[in-house]
Amino acid sequence: MKTYRWFFLATLLMALSLPASARHLPDFVPLAEQYSPAVVNISSSRERPTPESESVPEVPEGMPFGDLFERFFGERGPAPRVPEGFDRRSMGSGFIYSEDGYILTNHHVIENGGEIVVRLSDRRVFTAEVIGSDPESDVAVLKIDAEDLPTLRLGSSESLKVGEWVLAIGSPFGFDHSVTAGIVSAKGRSLPSDNYVPFIQTDVAINPGNSGGPLFNLDGEVVGINSQIYSRTGGFMGLSFAIPIDMAVEVAEQIRETGTVTRGWLGVLIQEVTRELADSFGMERPAGALVAQVQPNSPAQQAGFRTGDVILRFNGMDVPRSSALPPIVGRTPVGSEVEVDVLRGDREIVIEVTIEALPEDVAMGRRAPHSTPGEVRPQSLLGMQIEPLTAEERDELGLDDEGVRVGEVTGNPARGAGIRSGDVIVQFGGEPVSSPQDLRQKVESADAGRSVPVLLHREGTPVFIALRMPEQ
Repeated sequence: MKTYRWFFLATLLMALSLPASARHLPDFVPLAEQYSPAVVNISSSRERPTPESESVPEVPEGMPFGDLFERFFGERGPAPRVPEGFDRRSMGSGFIYSEDGYILTNHHVIENGGEIVVRLSDRRVFTAEVIGSDPESDVAVLKIDAEDLPTLRLGSSESLKVGEWVLAIGSPFGFDHSVTAGIVSAKGRSLPSDNYVPFIQTDVAINPGNSGGPLFNLDGEVVGINSQIYSRTGGFMGLSFAIPIDMAVEVAEQIRETGTVTRGWLGVLIQEVTRELADSFGMERPAGALVAQVQPNSPAQQAGFRTGDVILRFNGMDVPRSSALPPIVGRTPVGSEVEVDVLRGDREIVIEVTIEALPEDVAMGRRAPHSTPGEVRPQSLLGMQIEPLTAEERDELGLDDEGVRVGEVTGNPARGAGIRSGDVIVQFGGEPVSSPQDLRQKVESADAGRSVPVLLHREGTPVFIALRMPEQ
């Protein structure tokens, strides 16, 4: 009996010693009750070719209550109410942020066009006008003809902390006003297809249909717009990403004022600074964004940026990794004069640049040819065969007098550095390479055992790699 008594007392003392936040989970009931009325269901539809075409979405495999749908309504489920002559094509969520009917949602929710139907929690249904949308940020602004609507308070995603509780309300699989909760897993996440959005990553259960719905903090403020799911199954068992509300509001204001979104443009192609590249540049640790190419007639070219520069700070803001730079530049007002801290060689310099508007069509580079000259014998160097380029090939690649092509990769250190057959070596150690003989001279003068930055053109795209010189 004494043993149990001591165990109970010890457990009680441990519980009392925990912080209040750890002893009590947050109560989400008031948030759900107060803010659900301002969350809406959005469906887009377009004219269907024949009355016999599909009019209801299939019940997703593994969906909760799917067996009940089949039992009570047949295999296809109950027919939803859609406008006559139309076929529902997509479902999502959104929220009202002004009493006169302005709604925020995702671009991909309404991108298919057709009629946009908005359903409120009180079962009123409106046809919405698309004020505008922005594919780059995945933000869209809708307007319904109504007044005195319930609205949500917009908070600040900048003040959001990793580990903080958040709540999502939306319409997963068309089920209105479903509530899920979790924590902020990370901030400033960059996804491969979205360079201009520093996403909020959460572990909140987000499913198809939640897109465009609000992400709340515990103060009931909207801090994000749920946008994407990374999952092996297509369901919520994965990572969820939300657009920071600060960015979404900036985009929405531009859409309402001008109908379009303008972003700042620097005009450089960048890549990550790896540990090996950092060592080759003499950096203590990897940081910043490595300039792989300066685009012609860009603000960067006019300001004097060079290939091989490492951007460390932009307008006073640190650039911890390359993915952090595009959102910072994109949000910089067009016409602003900013200072950029750059590592060039072994010293830091400050470059002043005037930011311009991002062109609608920015050149992505030309594809490198795969032809090989048949009359020139390749030279073997550092585990690779080197071949010269003709004047026509250089002109096609947009090069002046530099560049040699890699033929067969036969061994290290080229193979270990990731050099491939067909790569064009443009720079070695920050200096242009004009011929196989020029490259050999630069290799022979490089310090043994040191990593050297090498600029390649790989299928039209500039790429830096670090090539470690063999020990003597």
